[in-house]
Amino acid sequence: MQNATLVNKLAFLLCFFTLVLQQKLNAQLVIGTPNLGFTQACASESFNSYTATFVFSPESAVEASNQFSVEMSDASGDFDNSTVIYTSTSGSITTSPATVTFSIPETSAGENYRIRITSTAPAATSSGSANFAAYYKLQDSPFSINNLVSSGAYCTGGSYLLAIDNPGTGNNDSPLNYPSLTFNWYKETSPTTSVFVAEGSTLSVSEEGTYFVETNYGSCTTNSFSNRVTITEVSTSGDTNAEIASSLGNPYCPEQGLTTLNTIGGNSYQWYKDGILIPDATSQSYQTNTSGVYAVQVDLGDCTASGSIDLVSELFDAELNVDQTNEMESGESLSVIVTTTATSPQFEWILDNEIIPGASNDTYNATVFGDYRVIITETSGCTGSREFSFTITEAFDPFPDVENIPNIISPNGDMINDTWVIPQKYVNGTDTEVIIMTNQGQVVLQTNNYQNNWPDSDLKLSSINQVFYYIITTSDNKTKKGTITVLK
Repeated sequence: MQNATLVNKLAFLLCFFTLVLQQKLNAQLVIGTPNLGFTQACASESFNSYTATFVFSPESAVEASNQFSVEMSDASGDFDNSTVIYTSTSGSITTSPATVTFSIPETSAGENYRIRITSTAPAATSSGSANFAAYYKLQDSPFSINNLVSSGAYCTGGSYLLAIDNPGTGNNDSPLNYPSLTFNWYKETSPTTSVFVAEGSTLSVSEEGTYFVETNYGSCTTNSFSNRVTITEVSTSGDTNAEIASSLGNPYCPEQGLTTLNTIGGNSYQWYKDGILIPDATSQSYQTNTSGVYAVQVDLGDCTASGSIDLVSELFDAELNVDQTNEMESGESLSVIVTTTATSPQFEWILDNEIIPGASNDTYNATVFGDYRVIITETSGCTGSREFSFTITEAFDPFPDVENIPNIISPNGDMINDTWVIPQKYVNGTDTEVIIMTNQGQVVLQTNNYQNNWPDSDLKLSSINQVFYYIITTSDNKTKKGTITVLK
């Protein structure tokens, strides 16, 4: 009896230890190496979302309170100071395989990051993933160097300093505003190739060539690069071109304020406007809001450079479809049309210095002779005005329907009674013979097609008021005779 009891106790203990061992085995969790859903992580403010997939076994070992996390190594792939970049909610991942989505830290900058997966209940850690490049692009837009001046020069034996502008010009987003960023300088070897030169925010150049700089985002593509600057060497006896760049462009909008004129770097500077020296304008840059031809003399040490720019502060383009001087006959009209690139333009029409009521469109139908002006005002964006003027005069009629044959003319160029104008029944197309003679009988005009244009040249009058004689003979042999007094 005692033996039977002992056997039962031993059997019970064996079953108990077997159950505990099975539970222990079931509690062990193995997490596979994460499989990356990307080849490199090139993140920015507009995009920072990446995935990884992993397997784990057995699923039954995952407790209800378990959380899976994604740890990211340092830039060398070491997990000693890893960063947790994702943690699941308790019990949300229970089946294998699982895919998680995460973002990389803004401090990421390197080529050999790795991630691994960890769990809390039970505790387990996967192996590290394959290495990948990861960069967070804090600044990802073009920026300027050399104040956007595309050239520079140094004297033989000297050098030229290129630098990233801060804050730059215009809307330039200087990468120097982000202290964690680093930069790589390059020299062009062809229109599409270049070689690395040096690191840093500045570059001292002592070799001719075209240079530029990029923010160092490793193997990630980026838009964070500078303008190109071409550097030349000048002999001590030579002079080179000193390019001038306008910070607001050329033409530029005065509404934006002063534009800054920048030139190449040198030891000293002197600026000129329209050939006249500008007092105290002795810096590398000069600010202005006035149009004109600006020039600069740059002392490079053992050599010099000079340059100029024709600066135009033009608001917008506009033109009229008519000439400055126009003719029309009484009763006619002239359609004047303004073509302009102005934004939200307003129009004001003026006749002989009086505003024309109700005339506010880009077209005006002029019916009155006089001096006109139109003022175009841009009311949005680069606000401002431009003015155009034109004149409308009465057209000259060489064949007016006069009633009588005049006996006095005054050819003094005032457009009044300058020529001998006779009734239409005697002029062009009527086959009427017109003869004009001097008081000595010399014929000065004889025609069967009179154009109302005598005298059409200088008569070289010998007296103040000289008398001529005319004979008009119609096609039916009717004759008119008389005198013409020419007032000198």
